[in-house]
Amino acid sequence: MTERQLTGLATDVVVFTISEHRLRVLLVSRSRDPYAGCWSLPGGMVPIDEGLEECASRMLREKTGVHGVYLEQLYSFGEPERDPRGRVVSVSYYALVPPGRLQGVALNGDTLGWWPVDQLPELAFDHDAIVRMAHQRLAAKLEYSTIALQFMGERFTLSELQSVYETILGEPLDKRNFRKRVRNLPCIEDTGERFRAGKHRPARLFRVTRPHRVEIIK
Repeated sequence: MTERQLTGLATDVVVFTISEHRLRVLLVSRSRDPYAGCWSLPGGMVPIDEGLEECASRMLREKTGVHGVYLEQLYSFGEPERDPRGRVVSVSYYALVPPGRLQGVALNGDTLGWWPVDQLPELAFDHDAIVRMAHQRLAAKLEYSTIALQFMGERFTLSELQSVYETILGEPLDKRNFRKRVRNLPCIEDTGERFRAGKHRPARLFRVTRPHRVEIIK
């Protein structure tokens, strides 16, 4: 009977934000082997006394400074050869960071940087597959949930919200149909305030009534 190798357990987190009308992912430059010098997702091995989500949150905070943001489990990646060090299964998550929360997170540092999802560098392990699946999940959830609101600030216009949808989907949306749909959402409300950009007519400002929840749209 052959000896069986024990399986290690890890977490990796795909951190999304929207900056300059592009969907971006936060990557960490690896300083040691395997894949020294390559970019990867923030993550690491799960201690025996720590839960999966707790570990993902801690790794995210320690490696990037990001904390207190929306975090959701994505998928388990467990191909036998995904890690050259041995058998390691990664339970992946994705997190959403509003643009207003980017302070303190390096945009173009040597060890930490935001990369456009359509211009990623070569990634360590199978992290390119993890990013692709996270992007697909995010785009799919736009259709049946309020997940896009996690990218919004305290006050926003419907044009800004539509821009978030279009950035994630990579395609334009019909303005009239979009506004009809989102204005029926019970979790956003008109603040009664207006915002003027240049010579354009002042736009209504909205806010999220339940900012820490992602709700399913029936």
